[in-house]
Amino acid sequence: MATDYDAPRKTDEELAEESLEDLKARRAEKSSLALDIDEAELAESLELPGADLSAERLTVEVLPRQADEFTCSKCFLVHHRSQLDHESALGPVCNECA
Repeated sequence: MATDYDAPRKTDEELAEESLEDLKARRAEKSSLALDIDEAELAESLELPGADLSAERLTVEVLPRQADEFTCSKCFLVHHRSQLDHESALGPVCNECA
């Protein structure tokens, strides 16, 4: 969060004067503002799992595994050879899974 160093600062006395009820009231106001989301806008942005995506085209070019890459036998992710920790009986294992 950004801090405005030019803004006047409260003294210790002013901070002590703020009551617990005032702080609770401010918290309640902030939480009520967060709940004022338009449900129609939220519903339009959601995509259902069974939605028809047949007209969609891939925008990412998929490349086959390169010669300097391996597939981890535990997490099944493709990593660069520099991430190889060891070879197990099941296959190569990356640093993250080791």
